[in-house]
Amino acid sequence: MPYWLMKSEPDELSIRDLRHRQTARWDGVRNYQARNFVRSMQPGDLFFFYHSSCPEPGIAGIGEIISAHYPDPTALQADSHYFDPKASAEKNPWSATDVGFNRLFERVIPLSRLKTQSALSGLALVQKGSRLSVMPVSAEEWAAILALA
Repeated sequence: MPYWLMKSEPDELSIRDLRHRQTARWDGVRNYQARNFVRSMQPGDLFFFYHSSCPEPGIAGIGEIISAHYPDPTALQADSHYFDPKASAEKNPWSATDVGFNRLFERVIPLSRLKTQSALSGLALVQKGSRLSVMPVSAEEWAAILALA
């Protein structure tokens, strides 16, 4: 089973929001590599829910992919922060997926702690200059992060 890490700003969608709602649309991915990762996700895949752009960035819990990818409707909404004037209903280059809540960690695993783990040295999240909002996580990295939770 593939594993993933997906970033969200908690004021837009947090793991607690997802727990309350149970499902949500994961949209707004505007990087082609991250979009391609979204397109390769399958229902049932698990992901670490990472809080970014906040006082304590880190992994806050686990979510689950619950749908295949589909065209991201926010690309067509002129009032959306994620509007893409080049996108159309016929040719929308962006993808979204639906996600569900799986688990809330007792404490966020901070990025600073993740960076100190030798088992995670290959994880894109801890690489200098990596800004991907969606990335794969190997089975070994998944187990190492779960051990920290």
